[in-house]
Amino acid sequence: MRAELGKRRYLFSDESGDLQCRTSTNVSKYFAVGTLLIEEDELARLRSEMAALRDELAWSNQGLDSCFHATEDSYVVRDRVFNLLQDFDFRVDVTLLQKNKAQPQVRRDEPTFFKYAWYFHLKYLAPQIFQEDDEVLIVAAELGTKKVRKAFRGAIEDVMSQCLHFRVKRTLAFWRDESDFALMAVDYCLWAVFRKWERGDETNYKKIEDKVRTEYDLWGVGTTAYF
Repeated sequence: MRAELGKRRYLFSDESGDLQCRTSTNVSKYFAVGTLLIEEDELARLRSEMAALRDELAWSNQGLDSCFHATEDSYVVRDRVFNLLQDFDFRVDVTLLQKNKAQPQVRRDEPTFFKYAWYFHLKYLAPQIFQEDDEVLIVAAELGTKKVRKAFRGAIEDVMSQCLHFRVKRTLAFWRDESDFALMAVDYCLWAVFRKWERGDETNYKKIEDKVRTEYDLWGVGTTAYF
């Protein structure tokens, strides 16, 4: 039996926007890191109820190709998922980086920019949510090729060593989006927050607003645009 010295926490994460730092109609204004913190019992309930919803939607001819994904799901499916998420106890935190305000050394390549985003996200968040002797499983959505995942894994591991107390036992995993309903939940929540910032659309954001503990515009007070 595991000694109850600290809590076992689950932090599911996702990113929104692209990592391209240039001006184009197909390039996002922001890049965002979002996390969903949830406890074991609530995670088990979330997984169970989202699985039941997927079955129910399939039986009503609202079948999914693989998993819930906010950008691709129909309005009917998306509405049902947001309504379900309203009933759960978890916290969402989002850090947004307005890319044209990033200094050149921050955006010299995509892994570097990605690492900065994660660093500032965890630097602020970790002291608020983790205590000594906690155990945390950080689950990130799988990204790109094996080479890309290796670079991003190294970036997150380095950030964790800098931002988490040395007595917080942490494990990092990269899982495919369709492998866990909690990754689908953070995808939905981050999508709603990102649309609010990128497009000014708060329609779905309002449904999960009470879950969103922080929305941090990292360079919000900056006035210098580099491109």
